[in-house]
Amino acid sequence: MHGLSINGAGPTLDAKVSFLSRPDTYRPVAGEVVRWETHMSWVFLVGDRVYKLKKPVRFPYLDFSTLARREAACRAELQLNRALAPDIYLDVLPLVDTGAGLSIGGAGTVVDWLVCMKRLDERNMLEFMIGERRVEIPQLDRLVTALARFYRSATPVFISPTVHLADWKRSLAYNRRVLLDPRLGIEAGLVRRIDRAQRLFLDRRGDLIAARMRRRRIVDGHGDLRPEHIWLGDKVRIIDCLEFNPRLRVVDPFDEVAFLSLECERLGAAWVGAYIERRMKRMLRDGPVEELFTFYRCHRATLRARLAIAHLLEEHPRTPEKWPQVAAAYLKLAGESARRLEALLRKPQDRSSCAPRAGGGSSPRARARRAGS
Repeated sequence: MHGLSINGAGPTLDAKVSFLSRPDTYRPVAGEVVRWETHMSWVFLVGDRVYKLKKPVRFPYLDFSTLARREAACRAELQLNRALAPDIYLDVLPLVDTGAGLSIGGAGTVVDWLVCMKRLDERNMLEFMIGERRVEIPQLDRLVTALARFYRSATPVFISPTVHLADWKRSLAYNRRVLLDPRLGIEAGLVRRIDRAQRLFLDRRGDLIAARMRRRRIVDGHGDLRPEHIWLGDKVRIIDCLEFNPRLRVVDPFDEVAFLSLECERLGAAWVGAYIERRMKRMLRDGPVEELFTFYRCHRATLRARLAIAHLLEEHPRTPEKWPQVAAAYLKLAGESARRLEALLRKPQDRSSCAPRAGGGSSPRARARRAGS
């Protein structure tokens, strides 16, 4: 039941949204409630707080269709996000039917759950700062330090390299199938060129991904590392860790860095992503060779294009005019990465899984030190 809203007994989703949109719902009474809708949640900005209500929806990659599942997702969101935003995620609160109406907390029947967060000044979000051209190197250095600390302490995840590569091939096939759906109007030639470059990489250089897995470089990461989730105020805070599907957080840190680099370029600040990439390779000391990083970027752009255009396959898509433009922008970036990837694959291959670092040496002894780091 792709995207189908599933309402059981009790207040409807519309009734909950209406209640949470009223200033007198909150104590003290809010002067204004700003709300917005996402694919899977309703978000309410109230003074210095944010309340998030998960929709009762089911998709292939998540299931919020029952009260128990939504509670579990809220509690997972709280726990996981405290790793990178410990003072931002405050609590999970019950939405209660008192018999006389709805209430946040109090006596009655729990009809839903809310994640309560501290509200961040959006002017310090990396996405906003890129738009105003206010990004500075010291801010990026603090971000890199926070990310490196997170990835060093992240739990390694081991999957058989054979299984892991098969997962990659399935992901490519799924992207290809959706993007080539004739109902969506995507240029088939471009999609096929991008897909061909990615499959060529897996065929010729899949050993690079297998080596990352064998060396325990695949971890339980963030899952959605984008500029809109990065706050660069007095402290670095990274929010909206992907909580609803643990498999989607199983990543190479440099896959996430490639995603962030891609998003910075899409917003018009390619230099920001390139700087973060260079610094992360030095901080983690095990940066992948250029072919692998380019493959990661190419795949992420293709995936984002697929996720965007797939909205049009829903029964009642929101803002249908938006998604073809978004998909086209991502496919343009994917096409550029695909051309770069093909060029790299034509060069003589360096069988090392790590790129030489400036000042790090490229002798066998230096390479052995890096491999053991």
